[in-house]
Amino acid sequence: MSIPGSLDPDLLRAFTYIAEEGSFTRAAERVGRTQSAVSMQVQRLEALLGQTLLLRSKGGAVQLTVHGQFLLEQAREMLALNDRIWTSFRAPDVRGRVRLGTPDDYALRYLPPALKRFADAHPGIEVDVLCLPSNELVGKLKDGELDLALISEGHQPMRWPTVELWRGPLVWVTAERFAPHRMDPLPLALAHGSCSWRESALGALDKAGRRYRVAYTSGTQVGTHAPVLAGLAVTVSTIAWLPEGLRVVRSDEGLPPLPDFGILMLKGRKPSQPVTDVLAAHITEMFAQEMRRPERVAA
Repeated sequence: MSIPGSLDPDLLRAFTYIAEEGSFTRAAERVGRTQSAVSMQVQRLEALLGQTLLLRSKGGAVQLTVHGQFLLEQAREMLALNDRIWTSFRAPDVRGRVRLGTPDDYALRYLPPALKRFADAHPGIEVDVLCLPSNELVGKLKDGELDLALISEGHQPMRWPTVELWRGPLVWVTAERFAPHRMDPLPLALAHGSCSWRESALGALDKAGRRYRVAYTSGTQVGTHAPVLAGLAVTVSTIAWLPEGLRVVRSDEGLPPLPDFGILMLKGRKPSQPVTDVLAAHITEMFAQEMRRPERVAA
């Protein structure tokens, strides 16, 4: 039985960065090599696989072929495994407990795979997760009950150091099979209380003079999806959180534009160290990868 050939992680990393950046130049900057060196790495990878992976247009834009699209997700998985193994053996043995606060929506969307990878790389660090709305998490942070918190932009305390993890457009969301966005007044499904998305939606409608009624409220943003799926209301969201059966309201369908939205990371006044910095670095890199995904942006 013949042994399959092996793929160099450096070749896969160069290919992945080119696909994410859409540019050989920016990919070369990320790996710290010249553009020609990165180009040669892709040529070697294509020669090994016997398929064309990337196409360059006359304007310099880079597009993935069908084989390139297939390879991209597989390469990301291989690189994640490679990096976890490397970190597990090379990283210092850090032990302790870190208290992380996050809204439910972020916990559902981002944390499960991120915490699994973190636990694999740092088995000596215990992470306690507290899920609360952003405004309540800020109070816990001020009281010294959290080491690290993820919050929605707009809830951060004045003069408190923050790190922006994610930024993207808010969009109106309706059902694929129904048209609640055409109703007058516009029925809304929104999170209750002090929610940045709620304030953005109501502010945009007030400014545009569009009549509306808040027909459904939920303790979490994810909870607003049910009435929208049933065709009873519209909500606001980001592309990252759209389940099957929902779609973005097009710009020509009569609803006012919404602002961009950010997810912030804040550290406590006296966080447990070095475990807090280790987890913060891991979360920062995870969100950086998310920001580089081209599918996160609406078409």
